[in-house]
Amino acid sequence: MSHFACSPTSRATTKPHPFKTPSIGRSSMKNLCSLSRLLALGFSALILVGCGNTESPATTAKPDPAANKAEDKHATSEKPDAHEGKDKHAASEKAGAHGDGHGEVEPLKLKADEIQSAGIKSEPISAQDVSEQLTLTATIRPNQDRIAHVVPRVPGRIVKVNANLGDQVKAGQNLAVLDSLEVGEAHSAYLQAATQRALAKADFERAERLHTDQIIAQKDLLRANAEYEKSKSVLAAAGNRLRMLGVNAVPAIDGKAVSTFPVSTPFAGTVIEKHAILGELSQPDKQLFTVADLSKLWIEANLFEKDVGRVQVGAKAVVSVAAYPDEVFEGMLTYIASVADKETRTVQARVEVANLDGRLKPEMFATAVIRTTATTRQGASVNALLVPTEAVVLMNGQPTVFVEDDDGFEPRGVVLGQKLRERVVVKSGLTAGDRVVTAGAYALKARIMKSQLGEGHGH
Repeated sequence: MSHFACSPTSRATTKPHPFKTPSIGRSSMKNLCSLSRLLALGFSALILVGCGNTESPATTAKPDPAANKAEDKHATSEKPDAHEGKDKHAASEKAGAHGDGHGEVEPLKLKADEIQSAGIKSEPISAQDVSEQLTLTATIRPNQDRIAHVVPRVPGRIVKVNANLGDQVKAGQNLAVLDSLEVGEAHSAYLQAATQRALAKADFERAERLHTDQIIAQKDLLRANAEYEKSKSVLAAAGNRLRMLGVNAVPAIDGKAVSTFPVSTPFAGTVIEKHAILGELSQPDKQLFTVADLSKLWIEANLFEKDVGRVQVGAKAVVSVAAYPDEVFEGMLTYIASVADKETRTVQARVEVANLDGRLKPEMFATAVIRTTATTRQGASVNALLVPTEAVVLMNGQPTVFVEDDDGFEPRGVVLGQKLRERVVVKSGLTAGDRVVTAGAYALKARIMKSQLGEGHGH
């Protein structure tokens, strides 16, 4: 707080004003200073009141304890009722919002004509022996042990073509005829050797008669025998040369050598490649035909390192292709490579499958399902329930199947296991003998979803 300067010493040191003013007595000055102090104190009090509690004395009066106790009792009696009503309302709203969609669904009842029009079919399920299996993507290949590349051993011009692409041929069947100068020369040499042998044989037989009659000496007989043996060796060599050229020794036509020769297949099979063109010159390094025995095919697949120990040679396998989706072809695992591919880090495996009807074609993509080691070595299998994959639908994120009984079609949640081609293992949720909807499950799901949507709009 500031004070006004009213001390008497200020009067003694102040110089008189140049203008004349009325004089004020000492007592009057003292009264003026006292009044100034009172005004300052009042002003300060007003400032303190404005910054402090603004309530009037009436409002700041001490409340009655009895009244406060009664008010607290009233508040505590009203609070539980209010919250209880609010909680009950919230619970009822939550139940109304989620009960229809996630609660238990009543069996769906349909008339006979509705079942027929929706294409709904059902069948009872039973437990089956299921073994662990390994499914691989594979490619069909010809049996490399039963494939032949037909090529001539000597150059020659193609003068006749007897087989076409896709033909079924027998073992030893002539596929084409070639004309070769080298074959003609070899055939001519063979004919000369055959003639020389015939002459040598006749000389030896005559020498034997003459020696018997003691007309010629023993040495002449021995000389004739030597010439005969030599002629036989020359003839054999000429015949071997023809066979080395891929030509069988044939009798001469009108005493003339034959320069043409056939090329044939070593075994029965199918012509899968043809490069023989009439009039072209064929070389030993150019194949004319490729013949494959397709009665047994190889199904080649690649095993990952983690799966190598799960299978073994001799394991049973089934093969399926997209061309025949409802059929499987039984086979056997016959080969597992001893060395892994360093690029793909896989091991080649091979399944042999019979193909007597010829429906499987080389280079087709296939799926091979191989029984694992646990099954093949120990005969391990489990008794499990199988349902068609079409019978399983998703309802609220849960795999569900429909079970038909006297009350209608009941949706039932299931736990699925291994998938086996067109069927899937059901671990839990069903029992043997349940009649499961195998066709029309999506139609039943649509009806239930439609009814749930209608009930939701009613709220």
